[in-house]
Amino acid sequence: MFEKKYLDYELSPYTGMTRRSWIAAAEYLLEGIFNNISDIEAPVVMPRYETEVTYPPKDAPEWRKKAEVFEGLCRSFFISAPLIHIEPELVLNGINIREYYKKQVLYAVTPGSDNYVLNYSDIRALEKNDDPIAFYQQTVETAALVICLWLSKEEIWDTYTKEEKDRIAAFLTDFAHSNTVAQNWRLFNMLDMAFLYMNGYPIDEDIMRDHAQNILHYYVGGGWYRDGQSFDYYSNWAFNMYTGIWNIWYGYEKEPYIAAKFEENSNELMKTYPDFFDRDGFTNMWGRSGIYRNASTSSFDGNLMMKNPGLDPGLARRICSGSLLQFLERDDFLWNGVPTLGFYGPFIPLVQGYSCAESPMWLAKALLCLHFPEEHPFWSAKENNGIWEKLQKNETKVTTLDGPALCFANHEANGITELRTGKVVKNKHDLHGIWNYGKLVYNTKFPWECTPKDQYRCESQQYVIEYLDEKTRSSNGGASGNNGISRNTPNAVFWYGEKNEVLYRRQFFEYETETETHHMTAIDLADFVVPYGILRADKIRMYRRPLRITLGAFGFPDNGTEIIRKTEKMNTTDDISYKAIILKGHDHTGKEKQLAFTVMDGWSDIEIVKSKGTNPDSENSIVVYAETRREKQYGYEPYFLISQVITKESLEDFEEDEIFPVKEIRYTDPQRCGGYGPVTISLKNGDEKQIDFYGIESRLEL
Repeated sequence: MFEKKYLDYELSPYTGMTRRSWIAAAEYLLEGIFNNISDIEAPVVMPRYETEVTYPPKDAPEWRKKAEVFEGLCRSFFISAPLIHIEPELVLNGINIREYYKKQVLYAVTPGSDNYVLNYSDIRALEKNDDPIAFYQQTVETAALVICLWLSKEEIWDTYTKEEKDRIAAFLTDFAHSNTVAQNWRLFNMLDMAFLYMNGYPIDEDIMRDHAQNILHYYVGGGWYRDGQSFDYYSNWAFNMYTGIWNIWYGYEKEPYIAAKFEENSNELMKTYPDFFDRDGFTNMWGRSGIYRNASTSSFDGNLMMKNPGLDPGLARRICSGSLLQFLERDDFLWNGVPTLGFYGPFIPLVQGYSCAESPMWLAKALLCLHFPEEHPFWSAKENNGIWEKLQKNETKVTTLDGPALCFANHEANGITELRTGKVVKNKHDLHGIWNYGKLVYNTKFPWECTPKDQYRCESQQYVIEYLDEKTRSSNGGASGNNGISRNTPNAVFWYGEKNEVLYRRQFFEYETETETHHMTAIDLADFVVPYGILRADKIRMYRRPLRITLGAFGFPDNGTEIIRKTEKMNTTDDISYKAIILKGHDHTGKEKQLAFTVMDGWSDIEIVKSKGTNPDSENSIVVYAETRREKQYGYEPYFLISQVITKESLEDFEEDEIFPVKEIRYTDPQRCGGYGPVTISLKNGDEKQIDFYGIESRLEL
């Protein structure tokens, strides 16, 4: 496990981390990798413990096997390139690192070499592929290659002969001017061409301009870009990091209008992106490619490359160091010296089929800050903690961005940041995509849990419905229950936005364009912050019944958990009691954890389910969930489902008024079902929120 050293708590009062500390961290990561490399001739192919999801499979085509070799080379080069510039004679496992990469880069681009990874034209010839828009993984890695050759220019690129440089340039040219994916991949081709241009090689400037204008027009505001349908960290480790490099290599000189827009967008991101992290600098587990972990901080580096960066460098380093330590200080982060296929330890539900054993090295984007010299403000400014130094006791700062449909809340009470998302649509069978994007809330200290093992009734931070009159299918592709009842989780999240401090969204179950939405079960979401979490007041929109509805809290690491049940009698004519379950325990590292889930109007009961192998932090876990039924096809039954999840990093008891915060719920309809009219929730602390879904139909966005 990594141990911090070369610390300076005057310069870095929050983490102690200095540039020398970061150099030591990079060496730690690289040493683990090189302990798996036998000699200077061997490629960067790491031990593999997973073969069902990741590539290459046993029957993979030759180009796919070569892609793994190239991915290992270029992504490990991301770690080593800054080090080569700082310590050109660095030796690990008996191998001179500079000489290794100088040699292996040439092998990768040289036909006939054992480690040749194939250029674009060779792959097309081998594939006999008639697809006019075929693309290949190697394109991704070429961008890493050119960045690393730039970072180690004096030590590697400048030492090649003209013939060797020409050989590398010919390989890059083939990929740079060939097919790519019509999303963030365009930036890979742009960087290839920019590197070639910078080094005197010809490029097609129209192709460059076409890619650049497309990238620019993926922009949605707030510094975020739409990457395909979804919004995720690709806006940060691709769009807002690569554009900084492209600007200084090419854009400022050749495309000043586009470059200025990229800089403007980057500065816009910096106004709010620091608040995406929590008080400790932790990164939220959200969106695809979670195995890249703290690469989410790389956009800070991209902004500081701009001519006129808008970022506070002391805050940037504090977040970058906190996020780095989030992973390096865990004993389960590495497997055989290599970052695991997971978020913390191995966690296959997080992993995509486009990943291989070497893919997690992409987290090295976070290490690009090492290219800044010691005197750069990123290293010389004193650490500060931004908004976390300004929040009042129990205050929560909420940032809502309508463009990318993101709402994040910084809770002073527990130091946690929670994220709520929208504009999400996934195939109804894509449970993996739903976990990554469709959870109701993402929490920096309680990463998302997948479906509890052998449990069909609930999901963490998601609604699940079961049609009780249908026992034939499970539309999400998950296991139907023991009784075969159909089980569904939402696969689309529409966004309305914030109104009077309440966030409004809508989730559809079994969403698909070939079915009219009035033939889909839906739930209107309304939630607002409380000091330690989120209070929900959601309204069901069911087109058919009878059904069972469940809602899970965050997955809780179970390393010996105290389970407490509480009730509170409400002063109403309906003889209502609110129920809560409180969990107290520790995560894998021994840190104290506490969660309280309270159910109020609309719910009939609250229970727990224990699971194994479904939580990214710990082998064993617990999900607390609420449930209720609606029996009548057209009966006027309660529509509102009111609940709260609060968490803290301490075993100190929550106050009773924190567990049961509601003083009164006032309905417009005399039946108190919430079928029409506003619903007003009065809290014991004096706050009051009015929930009114009327009119949200006017601007739901996807």
